[in-house]
Amino acid sequence: MARAALKWGVRDLAREAQVTPATVTRIEAGQAAHASTLKAIRAALEAAGIEFIPENGGGPGVRLKKPRGDS
Repeated sequence: MARAALKWGVRDLAREAQVTPATVTRIEAGQAAHASTLKAIRAALEAAGIEFIPENGGGPGVRLKKPRGDS
């Protein structure tokens, strides 16, 4: 969901997180990953404007942050 919101492909996320595209593909397929890899991916997404939101009855999710100065 986060990649789609940013209009990023697997290679875009991999480049920004400094991991391989195969790693991104494996994680998106539900396979296990090192905590440091997940942290790098999350940091890259957050730096691009993604905000992770907690479960609120409908499950956890993501959204784009509002640009500063918008009401």
